[in-house]
Amino acid sequence: MGWLDRVPDQVDALRQARALMMQSRSADACVVLDRVLETTAEPNTRADALIQRLSAVLNLGRTAEYAAAVDRALECAREAGDPYLIGHAHALAALAAHHQGALDRCVTHFVQSASHLARVQDPDGDTAWGWHDLAMAYSYLSFHGYALGAIERARQIGASTGLPEELFAAPGIRLRNAVALDHSGDSDGCLRVLRDIGVDLCRFLEADGGARLRPSTITAYGYAAARRGALGEDLDDDVSALLAAGGDGARARDLRQLGDVCLAIAEGRPIEALARLGTITISPQTLGAAEPERLRSLIYARAGDHAAAHRADRKAFRLAAQRSDRLQTVYVDGIAAQIEREELRRTAMQLAGEALTDPLTGLPNRRQLERYVAAMVARGEAAVIGVCDLDGFKAVNTEHGHHSGDLVLQRIAGVIHRVMRRGDFVARYGGDEFVVVLPGAGMAEAADVARRIGAAVAAEDWQALVPGTPVGVSVGFAEVKGSGPALRDALGQAFEIADREMLRAKRRPRAAS
Repeated sequence: MGWLDRVPDQVDALRQARALMMQSRSADACVVLDRVLETTAEPNTRADALIQRLSAVLNLGRTAEYAAAVDRALECAREAGDPYLIGHAHALAALAAHHQGALDRCVTHFVQSASHLARVQDPDGDTAWGWHDLAMAYSYLSFHGYALGAIERARQIGASTGLPEELFAAPGIRLRNAVALDHSGDSDGCLRVLRDIGVDLCRFLEADGGARLRPSTITAYGYAAARRGALGEDLDDDVSALLAAGGDGARARDLRQLGDVCLAIAEGRPIEALARLGTITISPQTLGAAEPERLRSLIYARAGDHAAAHRADRKAFRLAAQRSDRLQTVYVDGIAAQIEREELRRTAMQLAGEALTDPLTGLPNRRQLERYVAAMVARGEAAVIGVCDLDGFKAVNTEHGHHSGDLVLQRIAGVIHRVMRRGDFVARYGGDEFVVVLPGAGMAEAADVARRIGAAVAAEDWQALVPGTPVGVSVGFAEVKGSGPALRDALGQAFEIADREMLRAKRRPRAAS
């Protein structure tokens, strides 16, 4: 029995509102839902109508209505007592709190949402949409790993209830993940995600011409294609049509405007692209505050003004890093302590792990590395430890300044992360030193990883980023030999050996490049 089967009043009107929302006609859905609220006092009906109305208000960007709409939806959901209603209401409340800049409230809401949605005994299509909206909240707050996990939960529930795969392909969530990678210096990783989004779109179009795609997602598919073009890949023929096909939501409008800028970059019209970028106002919530500056950098690079491109890239990075700093502040200020129930507090602490990252590179920091190693010791697992240290980094800072040094560190982090095996762990240890952990590997696998890291770093175009200053990497690995209580000492010894091997590699003569 689905959720609407348990609603005794005005079910047809509630289904009509859902259909309008699917067509990205949120304003029309609000009219239907207001009529329902005027004519019923039944608790489940009112709670459902208020939750759908909150979703419509968020889609339309009616920020002045957010606070009242959230309060009414949460109050009615709690009165009805159904875990689906409470979980979905908290997911939407998290989105509203994010748009209002209240990160502490946002985290509290989506922790509550996950807890209640997980309690639904017989999940149906509406439960899937609850997980979908929770994934959106995670994504906007840059918890991309949690967002992908929640959307996979939505997809599984949707598939089990016969909903089309297209509904939970989540191009917007994956798009935010892609541009976040680009903002942190990993353009290759960004392109991989954007290409995957394009592959999905082609598959859906081949199946039925895209008949089951929601209009709001079509705009996201269009922006993914336009962004690939801005990064130098060939444009698809139908990008402009995809951008124009979105619904009436504020996010779709932002993506259309940014998409037009990307098209101008891709088609070699940097002056027009810069003019367009200067005349539009984009919500920082859509793709992050760094996205317009990253596009500005691509515009200047296309125009041949590499100094201006460099300055814009530095500003984009600073904006992206500020977001990470704000998330850390939320937890320092005690967000977990605001959640009374112990179960929810534990979940909040797991989310705090997303803030255990190095703000410059986005990699796990030394503290998270220590936690990872401690967990390995507790499980009695063996591994190979590697230390990677940059060659020529002091010269980069001396010749080009610390901002250029930051950009080099970002790119190195992306390169190392890209060539690692599935399940390997990479962290920035400090300065220009990175540590990799290869669980269950031997020295033969480690040697192969070292070769891949060295080759990938050598293949980067350092001349364009820091002209006249070669950048390389020295890598040393050591095998952890030990078990039981001796494993912790063995790990410490392996770190020392790996560090010595790295220094030995640094002293070896290098072939001329």
